[in-house]
Amino acid sequence: MSSTTEVKAAAAAEQSDVRTAALGMFGLLLVAYTLMSADRYIISMLATDIRKVLSLSLPQMGALTTMFTLGIALAGLPGGALIAKTSRRTVLLLGVGLFSVATLLFTQATGFWSMFVFIVMQGAGMSFLATSMFALSASYFSKNRVAAVGIVNVCFGLGSFVGPWAVGNIRTSTGSWQMPMVVFGLTGIAVVILTALVVRSWFTETKGAAQHSEATGGADSLMNRNTIIFSILSVLYGLTVYGFLGLYPTFLRDVMKLSPAEVGGIMPFFGLGSLTAFFAGQLGDKFPTKVVISTGSLVLVVLGFFLYIPGLSIVMYKLMALGVGTFGASIVYTNLAGAHIKSLRRTLANKGSSMFISSMYAGGAFGGLVMGSLVASWGWAVAGQVQISLLSLICAILVFGVRPSEFSK
Repeated sequence: MSSTTEVKAAAAAEQSDVRTAALGMFGLLLVAYTLMSADRYIISMLATDIRKVLSLSLPQMGALTTMFTLGIALAGLPGGALIAKTSRRTVLLLGVGLFSVATLLFTQATGFWSMFVFIVMQGAGMSFLATSMFALSASYFSKNRVAAVGIVNVCFGLGSFVGPWAVGNIRTSTGSWQMPMVVFGLTGIAVVILTALVVRSWFTETKGAAQHSEATGGADSLMNRNTIIFSILSVLYGLTVYGFLGLYPTFLRDVMKLSPAEVGGIMPFFGLGSLTAFFAGQLGDKFPTKVVISTGSLVLVVLGFFLYIPGLSIVMYKLMALGVGTFGASIVYTNLAGAHIKSLRRTLANKGSSMFISSMYAGGAFGGLVMGSLVASWGWAVAGQVQISLLSLICAILVFGVRPSEFSK
């Protein structure tokens, strides 16, 4: 009797140790994801400097500020296929290494096209990391898939908070537009080495509870009504949010005449709003997807009319950035990612996450270019109303074509 009790106690202790180790490794991967999120703000925060050094037009600079999303979109589906052939761990390491090396190469750009290549390379690395993280979290926390995606997206918010602040302050304190790139690139390489030493494949390749649960519902291929609608919504959302992220720092510096550090004090509020992503994921697990995404989109419609009004207080610009982060990057983004996964069978989580990455960032790739072109033609206020308000309104309406009854259970 006592021996049986001892065996059970030993098994429980071993299981506890495994769980602790798994959470520790997951924590390190979340740090890598946070760095990825912070890294993507380098170009937009330094856009005014890069534009002067490389002699670029506003539409060209607008294109570069969001062109990393083209790399994310192009590498999304291949990333899912690469995971299937190799492992999530391999793709994770490749992703962090790729975007870190690309960040260092930014300092060697000599014109639009060289910077374009390096930025697309950066995006491809980000895609590999994001696709792996979404698939891993949805598998390990299979009973609360949208909330699990929300946990990952919290780190997107954390990076969105730390990134602009760090870039702005490094730029101001050193007087060099290249120094933030060097700091971020070397930090990424250090994270790759640490991840390779610490993270084990038994954790990254986990099936979680999914292998023990009854999988019902969901489509068996990407060609289904829900996935198609969510892909269109993801493209539109990508255009919307990356139109904002790509050139809002330029608006604040060129129109409002704020310093890099001051802009670095405003943009983190977008990230602060993104930190509510876990709770946004819980909303998606408890309430209808249609209602959650539509509500978030309608708030973005309203914000689009006020974001680019000059002469407001810095506090107002902070509050509006907070609103875009909360209702866009937190509620809409998280629930679109979760909806892609729920639209397919549980065993197709990799495909769902990669489809979300490809479609959302395909739109995001042109967010800065479209915004820059609209600004050049009609000014900042009209550009915001068209790219943020109009596109968000279309999303709020289109989402009601979704059929929740066909989601996986």
